[in-house]
Amino acid sequence: MSWQLLFIAGLFEIIWATSLKSTEGFTRLGPTVVTIIALLISVGLLGIAARTLPIGTAYAVWTGIGAVGTVLLGIAFHGDPATPFRLVCAGLIVLGILGLKFG
Repeated sequence: MSWQLLFIAGLFEIIWATSLKSTEGFTRLGPTVVTIIALLISVGLLGIAARTLPIGTAYAVWTGIGAVGTVLLGIAFHGDPATPFRLVCAGLIVLGILGLKFG
């Protein structure tokens, strides 16, 4: 159950990190509220998952999911560059996540 909660926490990490851009420095109320709520849910679920998972593993997986998801959404919706090097680096993060999960 902890791994599932950690994965969901990572999804909320993607939501808050991606919506952060839309807050325009926390000057827009709607995106700011979405960002804060997603952040609280993300960190809360990370805390619950860390009850039974090693904190180093949980934190690394959480940030890895957030980083890769944010890179992919940035490419898809914000015009971030999709260079082969960036995609390979994101793939390496995924390999690291899988290594921590199954290693």
